[in-house]
Amino acid sequence: MPAATSGNTPRAIITDIEGTTSSIAFVKSVLFPYARKHLVAFIRSHDKDPQVRRWLVATADAAGLDVDDTTAITATLIDWIDNDRKATPLKALQGMIWADGYTSRAYRAHLYPDVSNRLREWHAQGIALYVYSSGSVAAQKLFFGYSEAGDLTPLISGWFDTETGPKREAASYAAIAKAIHEAPADCLFLSDIAAELDAATSAGMCAIQLCRPADGTVPAPRHTHVASFDQITF
Repeated sequence: MPAATSGNTPRAIITDIEGTTSSIAFVKSVLFPYARKHLVAFIRSHDKDPQVRRWLVATADAAGLDVDDTTAITATLIDWIDNDRKATPLKALQGMIWADGYTSRAYRAHLYPDVSNRLREWHAQGIALYVYSSGSVAAQKLFFGYSEAGDLTPLISGWFDTETGPKREAASYAAIAKAIHEAPADCLFLSDIAAELDAATSAGMCAIQLCRPADGTVPAPRHTHVASFDQITF
């Protein structure tokens, strides 16, 4: 696959995580099962914690449940995990559980080999780097803080999750550009999901699709696509 160019060097690069910087398998086979296995015990031991309580109440509101019915709330969260629901309360709670796994060294976040070197190079060039993922900001920081390539969080200028807005809506990307004080045309968005790239380009951003062979991503003809960060040139 030839190198791809987004035109002029962007002032900001915004990257997705799953299927872009990291394998889908790591998320599906390591992180999700870990959160599912520990969810009940975590809620039982932290249900009075204000931050945990906030997301339990949000889950109850979203599912039409009694805010004090912890059993039903927990069952809903497990159902959301099993159906890969992109629900902000679930992502926030998963992030809290994953923190225990990272700090206990139960695992390290997978990164494709090309990612850390290119992020360091882009950072050294003065390009601001951001993350936008359906996972919570806390989970994103853990991912890059406890990666197989070490702590990469100093390279990242900002973090965005679904509290900014859905990843398949142009307004979310416009909001990110506004938040980082950059014109959308000066931003490059990287993702494996065509619908997210559609939303980013609708907001005026440049976009490149990552088609990692290991993830089996199908190229979208309407978007430039590459197999690794090494194939991205400016």
